[in-house]
Amino acid sequence: MMFVKEEREEDTIEPETWRIKHEEPESLRIKHEEQGEFIEEKEDNEESSEVEEINHVKTGEKPLSCPQNEQKDLKKRRANKSFTCTPFGRSFTHKTSFERHMRIHTGEKPFTCDQCENSFTQSAHLKVHMNVHTREKQHACDQCGKMFLWASILKKHLKVHAKEKPHSCNLCGKSFLRLQNLKVHQKIHTAVEKYMCFECEKTFSSATRLKLHERIHTGEKPYKCSHCDKRFSQSTHLKTHERIHTGEKPFKCSHCDKRFNHSTHLKTHERIHTGEKPYKCSHCYKRFKKSGDLKTHERIHTGEKLYKCSDCDKRFSQLSNLKKHKRIHTGEKPFKCSHCDKRFNQSTNLKTHERIHTREKL
Repeated sequence: MMFVKEEREEDTIEPETWRIKHEEPESLRIKHEEQGEFIEEKEDNEESSEVEEINHVKTGEKPLSCPQNEQKDLKKRRANKSFTCTPFGRSFTHKTSFERHMRIHTGEKPFTCDQCENSFTQSAHLKVHMNVHTREKQHACDQCGKMFLWASILKKHLKVHAKEKPHSCNLCGKSFLRLQNLKVHQKIHTAVEKYMCFECEKTFSSATRLKLHERIHTGEKPYKCSHCDKRFSQSTHLKTHERIHTGEKPFKCSHCDKRFNHSTHLKTHERIHTGEKPYKCSHCYKRFKKSGDLKTHERIHTGEKLYKCSDCDKRFSQLSNLKKHKRIHTGEKPFKCSHCDKRFNQSTNLKTHERIHTREKL
């Protein structure tokens, strides 16, 4: 490899000093932290414009029209570039930039991790990699205070607060925060469900979905809470549960100051403000805010009674009604009068009784 060097006063400066003083600002880089890649845009743009100008001069064409002072600055910058890469003809002003570039050709990786055997061409790449070992979370969300290892993950997280869902399904209109989630969703419409559960013969579009489903039959719960003994079949369920212990409520209502630990709870709450009732009964014109309320209501029309008393043969359409009924058999009276010692098996009976004390007349 050959390089041309013009002796100048600035070349005597220590390389490490140049690295500190003249490292390009963070804003001029596109930083891919997980991959450890940095694309130095500014220098490439300057060099490509200079190469264009040289090509114009060589072929006898007129250089691109621009003010004279810009032409002079361009020539001055070109003259200052004293380090040239022979294979590509690319020039650099600073020795450190030139040396960093040459590692692309030589394959040299002088920066080695002292925790593992990974090596890197740039010290900045090593610094990013070290977070894998230290797990130091330097990037904080200004909305909920959650900390992240990478700035890119924080950027994705902020979309939760912004409610921005840029990726929409062209078949059903459903929107997603992440492109990967959209791709998984689209398989519902397009993919052949070739993965079958041998227990119940239900089919799935991916092996991952089948694996999650099979835990219903096996009872496997591999995700354990670090605060209590509760276990979960899915990691997302564990994360949601742990917010009970941490008190974290990342989802804030845009209409009031109320916060929630789950996005679905926020969505349901916001319908109080908007008056939205998306769930319509197929038998009558009644509408509901929650899908659960619709299911319960539709049992009035279908006559379906899912909940059977274990002490007698009576059946109920709602679980709450079964619980009330069972108190007849157990004799349980959880509702106590605050004025006397009388107890009741239903809250409505207690309210009626307390009017004797308060003399309230409805």
